[in-house]
Amino acid sequence: MHKLLPALLLAATTSAAATTYPLTLTDDLGRKVILQAEPRRVVSVLPSTTETLCALGLCERLVGVDDYSDFPASVSKLPKVGGLYNPNIEAMVALKPDLVVVSKYGKLAESLAAAGITVLAVNPETYDEVFSKTLVLGRVMNREAQAKTLVIQMRRDIAKIEILTKNAVRKPTAYYEVDPTPYTVGPNSFIGVLLGKAGAVNIIPASLGDFPKISPELVVQQNPQLILGVDLATARARPGWANIAAVKSGRVTAIVPGSALDNLLTRPGPRLPLALAALAKIVHPEMFR
Repeated sequence: MHKLLPALLLAATTSAAATTYPLTLTDDLGRKVILQAEPRRVVSVLPSTTETLCALGLCERLVGVDDYSDFPASVSKLPKVGGLYNPNIEAMVALKPDLVVVSKYGKLAESLAAAGITVLAVNPETYDEVFSKTLVLGRVMNREAQAKTLVIQMRRDIAKIEILTKNAVRKPTAYYEVDPTPYTVGPNSFIGVLLGKAGAVNIIPASLGDFPKISPELVVQQNPQLILGVDLATARARPGWANIAAVKSGRVTAIVPGSALDNLLTRPGPRLPLALAALAKIVHPEMFR
Protein backbone atom coordinates (compact mmCIF):
# COMPACT_ATOMS: atom_id res chain seq x y z
CA MET A 1 0.00 0.00 0.00
CA HIS A 2 2.80 2.39 0.88
CA LYS A 3 4.12 2.09 -2.71
CA LEU A 4 0.86 3.56 -3.99
CA LEU A 5 0.99 6.56 -1.68
CA PRO A 6 3.14 8.87 -3.88
CA ALA A 7 0.91 8.15 -6.88
CA LEU A 8 -2.23 8.80 -4.85
CA LEU A 9 -0.81 12.07 -3.52
CA LEU A 10 0.11 13.15 -7.04
CA ALA A 11 -3.36 12.31 -8.30
CA ALA A 12 -4.92 14.24 -5.45
CA THR A 13 -2.70 17.25 -6.12
CA THR A 14 -3.45 17.19 -9.83
CA SER A 15 -7.20 16.87 -9.38
CA ALA A 16 -7.24 19.57 -6.71
CA ALA A 17 -5.51 21.94 -9.11
CA ALA A 18 -7.76 21.14 -12.07
CA THR A 19 -8.92 24.17 -14.04
CA THR A 20 -12.64 24.87 -14.14
CA TYR A 21 -14.15 25.89 -17.46
CA PRO A 22 -15.50 28.20 -18.76
CA LEU A 23 -12.35 30.10 -17.71
CA THR A 24 -12.29 33.88 -17.93
CA LEU A 25 -9.05 35.81 -17.70
CA THR A 26 -7.45 39.06 -18.87
CA ASP A 27 -4.56 38.61 -21.28
CA ASP A 28 -1.47 40.75 -21.84
CA LEU A 29 -3.33 42.96 -24.30
CA GLY A 30 -5.86 43.77 -21.58
CA ARG A 31 -8.51 41.73 -23.41
CA LYS A 32 -11.13 39.64 -21.63
CA VAL A 33 -10.70 36.07 -22.89
CA ILE A 34 -13.17 33.25 -22.24
CA LEU A 35 -12.10 29.65 -22.73
CA GLN A 36 -15.17 27.43 -22.95
CA ALA A 37 -13.25 24.17 -22.51
CA GLU A 38 -9.74 22.75 -22.11
CA PRO A 39 -7.86 23.60 -25.33
CA ARG A 40 -6.99 20.53 -27.40
CA ARG A 41 -5.78 22.14 -30.63
CA VAL A 42 -3.32 24.98 -30.04
CA VAL A 43 -1.35 27.25 -32.35
CA SER A 44 1.67 28.97 -30.76
CA VAL A 45 3.05 32.10 -32.41
CA LEU A 46 5.99 32.53 -30.00
CA PRO A 47 8.96 30.14 -29.62
CA SER A 48 8.98 30.66 -25.83
CA THR A 49 5.30 29.66 -25.64
CA THR A 50 5.97 26.60 -27.78
CA GLU A 51 8.78 25.55 -25.44
CA THR A 52 6.68 26.15 -22.33
CA LEU A 53 3.73 24.12 -23.61
CA CYS A 54 6.05 21.25 -24.49
CA ALA A 55 7.74 21.47 -21.08
CA LEU A 56 4.27 21.02 -19.60
CA GLY A 57 3.87 17.81 -21.60
CA LEU A 58 1.54 19.36 -24.17
CA CYS A 59 3.56 19.10 -27.40
CA GLU A 60 0.93 16.79 -28.87
CA ARG A 61 -1.70 19.52 -28.59
CA LEU A 62 0.25 21.87 -30.85
CA VAL A 63 -1.19 21.83 -34.37
CA GLY A 64 0.86 24.76 -35.69
CA VAL A 65 3.76 26.99 -34.65
CA ASP A 66 5.51 30.17 -35.78
CA ASP A 67 8.42 30.05 -38.22
CA TYR A 68 11.03 30.31 -35.44
CA SER A 69 9.81 27.58 -33.10
CA ASP A 70 12.42 24.82 -33.29
CA PHE A 71 12.68 23.37 -29.79
CA PRO A 72 12.09 20.61 -28.91
CA ALA A 73 13.04 19.17 -32.31
CA SER A 74 9.63 17.54 -32.78
CA VAL A 75 7.91 20.92 -33.29
CA SER A 76 9.95 21.50 -36.46
CA LYS A 77 7.67 19.00 -38.21
CA LEU A 78 4.52 21.00 -37.39
CA PRO A 79 2.81 23.33 -39.89
CA LYS A 80 4.37 26.81 -39.87
CA VAL A 81 2.08 29.83 -39.58
CA GLY A 82 4.49 32.72 -40.16
CA GLY A 83 5.78 35.06 -37.48
CA LEU A 84 4.60 38.04 -35.46
CA TYR A 85 5.05 40.47 -38.32
CA ASN A 86 4.37 38.16 -41.27
CA PRO A 87 1.56 35.95 -39.94
CA ASN A 88 -0.37 33.57 -42.14
CA ILE A 89 -3.88 34.08 -40.76
CA GLU A 90 -5.43 31.72 -43.32
CA ALA A 91 -3.08 28.91 -42.30
CA MET A 92 -3.94 29.43 -38.63
CA VAL A 93 -7.70 29.37 -39.28
CA ALA A 94 -7.35 26.28 -41.50
CA LEU A 95 -5.80 24.37 -38.58
CA LYS A 96 -9.10 24.80 -36.66
CA PRO A 97 -7.45 25.64 -33.33
CA ASP A 98 -9.31 25.89 -30.02
CA LEU A 99 -6.72 28.49 -29.02
CA VAL A 100 -4.01 30.63 -30.62
CA VAL A 101 -1.40 31.97 -28.20
CA VAL A 102 0.17 35.20 -29.46
CA SER A 103 2.48 37.99 -28.33
CA LYS A 104 1.12 41.44 -27.46
CA TYR A 105 3.00 42.69 -30.53
CA GLY A 106 2.04 42.20 -34.15
CA LYS A 107 -1.73 42.94 -33.96
CA LEU A 108 -2.68 39.33 -34.59
CA ALA A 109 -5.45 39.17 -32.01
CA GLU A 110 -7.94 41.37 -33.89
CA SER A 111 -7.75 39.43 -37.17
CA LEU A 112 -8.01 36.04 -35.50
CA ALA A 113 -10.83 37.09 -33.20
CA ALA A 114 -12.72 38.38 -36.24
CA ALA A 115 -12.39 34.89 -37.72
CA GLY A 116 -13.99 33.43 -34.60
CA ILE A 117 -10.75 32.06 -33.11
CA THR A 118 -10.06 32.26 -29.37
CA VAL A 119 -6.84 34.23 -28.92
CA LEU A 120 -4.71 34.69 -25.81
CA ALA A 121 -1.78 37.12 -25.62
CA VAL A 122 0.93 35.85 -23.26
CA ASN A 123 4.06 37.98 -23.35
CA PRO A 124 6.72 37.53 -20.64
CA GLU A 125 9.29 40.33 -20.71
CA THR A 126 10.54 40.63 -17.14
CA TYR A 127 12.30 37.87 -15.24
CA ASP A 128 9.40 37.30 -12.85
CA GLU A 129 6.95 37.17 -15.75
CA VAL A 130 8.72 34.12 -17.15
CA PHE A 131 7.45 32.22 -14.11
CA SER A 132 4.06 33.92 -13.74
CA LYS A 133 3.20 33.42 -17.42
CA THR A 134 4.23 29.75 -17.18
CA LEU A 135 1.63 29.43 -14.42
CA VAL A 136 -0.95 31.24 -16.59
CA LEU A 137 -0.37 28.78 -19.43
CA GLY A 138 -0.61 25.92 -16.96
CA ARG A 139 -3.96 27.19 -15.76
CA VAL A 140 -5.27 27.78 -19.27
CA MET A 141 -4.26 24.28 -20.39
CA ASN A 142 -5.43 22.50 -17.20
CA ARG A 143 -1.84 21.73 -16.23
CA GLU A 144 -1.57 23.93 -13.15
CA ALA A 145 0.19 21.35 -10.97
CA GLN A 146 2.73 20.60 -13.70
CA ALA A 147 3.36 24.33 -14.21
CA LYS A 148 4.04 24.82 -10.50
CA THR A 149 6.46 21.88 -10.53
CA LEU A 150 8.23 23.29 -13.59
CA VAL A 151 8.60 26.74 -11.99
CA ILE A 152 10.01 25.25 -8.78
CA GLN A 153 12.57 23.21 -10.74
CA MET A 154 13.60 26.21 -12.84
CA ARG A 155 14.15 28.32 -9.73
CA ARG A 156 16.20 25.54 -8.10
CA ASP A 157 18.43 25.15 -11.16
CA ILE A 158 18.96 28.92 -11.35
CA ALA A 159 19.82 29.08 -7.64
CA LYS A 160 22.56 26.45 -8.07
CA ILE A 161 24.38 28.65 -10.58
CA GLU A 162 23.72 31.87 -8.68
CA ILE A 163 25.34 30.46 -5.54
CA LEU A 164 28.62 30.19 -7.47
CA THR A 165 28.51 33.57 -9.21
CA LYS A 166 27.61 35.44 -6.02
CA ASN A 167 31.03 34.53 -4.68
CA ALA A 168 32.89 36.06 -7.62
CA VAL A 169 35.62 38.42 -6.44
CA ARG A 170 35.25 40.67 -9.47
CA LYS A 171 32.01 41.34 -11.30
CA PRO A 172 32.68 42.84 -14.73
CA THR A 173 30.58 45.71 -16.04
CA ALA A 174 28.74 44.50 -19.12
CA TYR A 175 26.84 45.65 -22.19
CA TYR A 176 24.43 43.27 -23.96
CA GLU A 177 23.32 44.23 -27.47
CA VAL A 178 20.08 42.79 -28.79
CA ASP A 179 20.51 44.26 -32.27
CA PRO A 180 22.79 46.86 -33.89
CA THR A 181 20.17 49.65 -33.91
CA PRO A 182 21.37 49.49 -31.08
CA TYR A 183 18.79 47.98 -28.77
CA THR A 184 19.99 46.63 -25.47
CA VAL A 185 18.63 45.16 -22.23
CA GLY A 186 17.81 46.98 -19.03
CA PRO A 187 18.61 45.34 -15.67
CA ASN A 188 14.95 44.44 -15.04
CA SER A 189 14.35 42.62 -18.33
CA PHE A 190 14.62 38.84 -18.15
CA ILE A 191 17.98 38.95 -19.97
CA GLY A 192 19.15 41.80 -17.74
CA VAL A 193 18.31 39.85 -14.59
CA LEU A 194 20.13 36.80 -15.95
CA LEU A 195 23.15 38.97 -16.67
CA GLY A 196 23.17 40.06 -13.03
CA LYS A 197 22.71 36.51 -11.78
CA ALA A 198 25.61 35.46 -14.03
CA GLY A 199 27.84 37.77 -12.02
CA ALA A 200 27.98 40.88 -14.23
CA VAL A 201 26.96 44.51 -13.66
CA ASN A 202 24.76 45.91 -16.43
CA ILE A 203 25.89 49.37 -17.60
CA ILE A 204 22.33 50.27 -18.69
CA PRO A 205 20.29 52.13 -16.03
CA ALA A 206 16.86 50.71 -15.20
CA SER A 207 15.32 54.12 -15.89
CA LEU A 208 15.79 53.58 -19.64
CA GLY A 209 13.41 50.61 -19.64
CA ASP A 210 13.66 46.87 -20.25
CA PHE A 211 14.68 46.87 -23.93
CA PRO A 212 15.76 50.44 -24.70
CA LYS A 213 17.18 51.88 -27.89
CA ILE A 214 20.33 53.73 -26.88
CA SER A 215 23.06 55.93 -28.31
CA PRO A 216 26.35 54.10 -29.04
CA GLU A 217 28.07 56.97 -27.23
CA LEU A 218 26.50 55.77 -23.98
CA VAL A 219 28.48 52.54 -24.26
CA VAL A 220 31.68 54.52 -24.82
CA GLN A 221 30.94 56.65 -21.75
CA GLN A 222 30.17 53.62 -19.56
CA ASN A 223 33.30 51.76 -20.76
CA PRO A 224 32.12 48.16 -20.09
CA GLN A 225 34.61 45.40 -19.35
CA LEU A 226 32.50 42.85 -21.23
CA ILE A 227 30.41 43.19 -24.41
CA LEU A 228 27.89 40.58 -25.56
CA GLY A 229 26.02 40.44 -28.85
CA VAL A 230 28.65 42.16 -31.02
CA ASP A 231 31.66 40.66 -32.79
CA LEU A 232 35.08 42.14 -32.05
CA ALA A 233 35.68 43.51 -35.56
CA THR A 234 32.34 45.35 -35.54
CA ALA A 235 33.02 46.76 -32.08
CA ARG A 236 36.47 48.03 -33.11
CA ALA A 237 34.99 49.73 -36.19
CA ARG A 238 32.46 51.81 -34.27
CA PRO A 239 33.46 55.41 -33.48
CA GLY A 240 35.19 55.54 -30.09
CA TRP A 241 34.66 51.88 -29.29
CA ALA A 242 38.27 50.82 -29.88
CA ASN A 243 39.13 52.41 -26.52
CA ILE A 244 36.44 50.58 -24.55
CA ALA A 245 37.96 48.23 -21.96
CA ALA A 246 36.15 45.15 -23.32
CA VAL A 247 37.36 45.84 -26.86
CA LYS A 248 40.94 46.44 -25.71
CA SER A 249 41.03 43.16 -23.78
CA GLY A 250 39.07 41.20 -26.41
CA ARG A 251 36.24 40.37 -24.01
CA VAL A 252 33.67 40.73 -26.77
CA THR A 253 31.35 37.80 -27.51
CA ALA A 254 29.27 37.65 -30.66
CA ILE A 255 25.84 36.04 -30.37
CA VAL A 256 24.82 35.02 -33.89
CA PRO A 257 21.09 35.61 -34.53
CA GLY A 258 19.26 32.31 -34.73
CA SER A 259 22.15 30.36 -33.17
CA ALA A 260 21.59 27.92 -30.32
CA LEU A 261 23.05 30.46 -27.88
CA ASP A 262 20.88 33.27 -29.24
CA ASN A 263 17.76 31.13 -28.93
CA LEU A 264 18.64 30.23 -25.36
CA LEU A 265 19.24 33.83 -24.30
CA THR A 266 16.31 35.48 -26.07
CA ARG A 267 13.47 33.10 -25.24
CA PRO A 268 11.75 33.76 -21.90
CA GLY A 269 10.75 30.17 -21.29
CA PRO A 270 11.60 26.92 -19.52
CA ARG A 271 15.25 26.88 -20.65
CA LEU A 272 16.01 29.97 -18.58
CA PRO A 273 18.38 27.98 -16.28
CA LEU A 274 20.36 26.83 -19.34
CA ALA A 275 20.49 30.43 -20.55
CA LEU A 276 21.92 31.49 -17.20
CA ALA A 277 24.48 28.68 -17.31
CA ALA A 278 25.61 29.81 -20.77
CA LEU A 279 25.87 33.45 -19.65
CA ALA A 280 27.72 32.54 -16.47
CA LYS A 281 30.36 30.66 -18.49
CA ILE A 282 30.93 33.76 -20.61
CA VAL A 283 31.02 36.18 -17.66
CA HIS A 284 33.07 33.95 -15.34
CA PRO A 285 34.86 31.31 -17.43
CA GLU A 286 37.24 30.69 -14.53
CA MET A 287 34.34 29.27 -12.48
CA PHE A 288 32.92 26.98 -15.17
CA ARG A 289 35.87 25.18 -16.75
